[in-house]
Amino acid sequence: MAVAVLLGVLVLVVGGCVCVVWAERGGPRWVRVVAALTRGAGELLHSAGKSSRGGGSRSSGDDGDGD
Repeated sequence: MAVAVLLGVLVLVVGGCVCVVWAERGGPRWVRVVAALTRGAGELLHSAGKSSRGGGSRSSGDDGDGD
């Protein structure tokens, strides 16, 4: 079951990347919509990863500098 879910996620990611490339070359409207959604999801994931990693390293760095 888990393999099927991971395979489905992989298909969605690859399909989104294909739509981003196709939209850059002037694809149809639905491709541009999917590309915009893919980029937005990527930016959300990127910022979420940045805040979780950056917040932990900053707090540990601040504790070390104050002593």
